[in-house]
Amino acid sequence: MQNIPLAERVRPSSLKDFVGQEHLTGEGAPLRRYIESGNIPSILFWGPPGVGKTTLARIIGESLQIPFVQLSAISAGVGDVRKIISEAKEKGRILLFLDEIHRFNKSQQDALLGAVESGNILLIGATTENPSFEVNNALLSRCQVYVLKELAVESLIEMAENAVMTDDFLREKEVRIIENSALLQFSSGDGRKLLNIIEMISMQEKAPVLINDEMVVKALQSKQIVYDKAGEEHYNVISAFIKSLRGSDPNAAVYYLARMIEGGENPEFIARRMLILASEDIGNANPTALVLATNTLLSVQTIGMPEGRIILSQCAIYLACSPKSNASYLAIDEALAFVKKTGALPVPLHLRNAPTGLMKNLDYGRNYEYAHAHPGNFVEQEFLPETIQGVKFYEPGENARENEMRLFLSKRWKQKYKY
Repeated sequence: MQNIPLAERVRPSSLKDFVGQEHLTGEGAPLRRYIESGNIPSILFWGPPGVGKTTLARIIGESLQIPFVQLSAISAGVGDVRKIISEAKEKGRILLFLDEIHRFNKSQQDALLGAVESGNILLIGATTENPSFEVNNALLSRCQVYVLKELAVESLIEMAENAVMTDDFLREKEVRIIENSALLQFSSGDGRKLLNIIEMISMQEKAPVLINDEMVVKALQSKQIVYDKAGEEHYNVISAFIKSLRGSDPNAAVYYLARMIEGGENPEFIARRMLILASEDIGNANPTALVLATNTLLSVQTIGMPEGRIILSQCAIYLACSPKSNASYLAIDEALAFVKKTGALPVPLHLRNAPTGLMKNLDYGRNYEYAHAHPGNFVEQEFLPETIQGVKFYEPGENARENEMRLFLSKRWKQKYKY
């Protein structure tokens, strides 16, 4: 039995035993509805390794009770595809599960089109890459795309407990998991990797096998990176990362970035934190920082890991090396505090909109000066409510770009705001 990997021995054959991907397989979820109805379209599963793509394809095959053929696009070619299509025409519909479908080039993918269109082949493709870029449009339009997520901690724990309780070999070795931090960390949301680690330790140790963190680290011959994504170390490292960026130290920033990546932190979380910092701590000292941080988040969402690490590093170094200003952050917080203190002060009449005759008769909009009708596109007029005229919320930072803004405001407002 041990010749068959644990992940294969405990692979569920029905949705009731499937763990994770509740957004697709939970009660009322779209994929579950398709499976329960028996009317299943061709599908592309997009997600990281070890999250259930193959298992779901097999569950679908079991539910339909039609021949199931699995190919890997790494080793298969057009000849293999045409052979399966020929068999489907002769013997009836076949479910073709094509793993790593993004490895097929355009002509290889085109070979599937006719059979998928006719219904002779029910295609289920699996890919770790964005199908929008890796699957040609003709095939993509004939498939329903489902995105699978890395497995949550709760799902990984449930998967491990199920394996320990149901697998004959693990039961014989009296396997128990008494600590799971290292096991969860090294599996990084990958269920197959989790089960492989459990099996490897169980084969190395004598019964009873009590799996703990030290045993996992020793078995993998790898130094454990202490980083609990839900605990104190998570907050310690992200805090150090942000403070290194704010403190203009690209070396420390990249170090803590590496700690988070190695610890399995969600790259989108890192990108979002840099997006906040780009405005809060850099702001108008270098407005391009916000543009780069925004594009970093978009790029990481599009590309994923591990390539996303390069983009995260580029952005972190740029932010660390940018001039700093928290003037915009201070301005809005001061304005908010002022609004809470003073309430809703009346807007000056000349700034109010006057869509009706009554409002015009009440002097709404009267004496408003249109800035573009004046030299330099500026005319001095009052914009704040009467009782707070002259109050200044924004104080430009001491940096080249905001010094230009200070000069701009000083020339226009003279002594009013004391710029």
